[in-house]
Amino acid sequence: MSEKIRKRFIAGATCPKCQAMDTLMLYMQNNIEHVECVSCGHKQSQPQDQVKAATRSSESVIGVFKP
Repeated sequence: MSEKIRKRFIAGATCPKCQAMDTLMLYMQNNIEHVECVSCGHKQSQPQDQVKAATRSSESVIGVFKP
């Protein structure tokens, strides 16, 4: 039996392709966030690699506090 995917609309969001407002829906599938426009069908996703790559490389941990 397939798992039901819960989709929800993003209020006030504008589609980057067709510029329609309030037509973007957000859903999670295989731990990846997907956004889809119901007007034109434009899709975007953000895989985990992009999230990890967005961390700042200039920061480092000096030490870990152990109480």
